[in-house]
Amino acid sequence: MEEHVHAVDAYREQLQPVLASKAEEFQILGYDNATIQEVWDCLKQKKWKRLKGELLLHRLVNDVLTLSTHDYMMYLTMQAYKEPLGSFEEYENK
Repeated sequence: MEEHVHAVDAYREQLQPVLASKAEEFQILGYDNATIQEVWDCLKQKKWKRLKGELLLHRLVNDVLTLSTHDYMMYLTMQAYKEPLGSFEEYENK
């Protein structure tokens, strides 16, 4: 499946330290499986879904830093609902 190129993709490398910090924050708060990629995907699909106007780096950084655990968990829950039924096999063998 071809992935849609998003306007913020050009800022991914610059946002990497902030994304890593947010993923680490979630891990400290008990969300041990939080990853940089999941945080990135959450932001792209929720906060940055319909960006308007000029993209400013400081606004994108603010969006990353203000991402709440509630919004992150709602995103993960919705993603789980979209997954095929057999997608939990990786967790069953732990």
